[in-house]
Amino acid sequence: MTVEEHARRYPAVWRRFNPRETLVRYAWYLGIMIVTAVSFWRLDITWVYMLDAHIQAGDLLFRMYPPDWTGFEAVLGALVETIHIATLGTLATVLIAFPVALLAARNTTFNTLTWTIGRFILVASRSVNTVVWALFFVAVFGPGPVAGIWAITARSIGFVGKLTAEAIEEIDVGTVEAIEATGASRLQVLWIGILPQVLPVIYGTFVYRWDINIRESTVLGFVGAGGIGILLYSEINLFRWQAVSVILIAIFAVVVVSEFVSATVRQRIT
Repeated sequence: MTVEEHARRYPAVWRRFNPRETLVRYAWYLGIMIVTAVSFWRLDITWVYMLDAHIQAGDLLFRMYPPDWTGFEAVLGALVETIHIATLGTLATVLIAFPVALLAARNTTFNTLTWTIGRFILVASRSVNTVVWALFFVAVFGPGPVAGIWAITARSIGFVGKLTAEAIEEIDVGTVEAIEATGASRLQVLWIGILPQVLPVIYGTFVYRWDINIRESTVLGFVGAGGIGILLYSEINLFRWQAVSVILIAIFAVVVVSEFVSATVRQRIT
């Protein structure tokens, strides 16, 4: 090997990216900066309002102190309703999401059409926000917790179903083939060969989604879907900031407890 060939193959200065890759990376950076700048420009933000934002925030916190605990009984009742909405919505989700996951998993679906239908349901569920689902079900069932339960369910199906479908696609195929070799029916294969392998994923996803739904349920009342959001919306409209602070403290406490419960249960499952 000549000196020239050695120099070309082993350059003196090591570079992670060649010139073409470096140019592409900088082009991406420039594109992101342009998109960010255009986004801010199109939003037409009135930056002058930002100058005294810290003063307005301080004034709001001052009006929220001290918390008015006289109506805590009503807050507690609304908070319990919120937890019920999240829990029942999550339970309904599991009952619906598992069959949809079987359709969306390539190794358990019937054909391409059923796989497409299953995937469409999962994508449609995740693409619509919980509040939008709540608006839809309020129009269907009227204001109240029933609309909130179905809104939580409709939003959660995509989340739980997607993770469950991915777990089904990663199961041990040998176990399923061994059960099929005994002449077991399709339902027996599902019950004995597939379900036990994905149960830990279902349990973990169920608890994790329940934790998320606790938080999302707190705002459903803003559109009439029950829960503590109705009370919070009412107090904000009445400018009763001391009562608002009590509601926010209660929501924060429930979210912290649900996070602790979720983390503990998921740790025991895994």
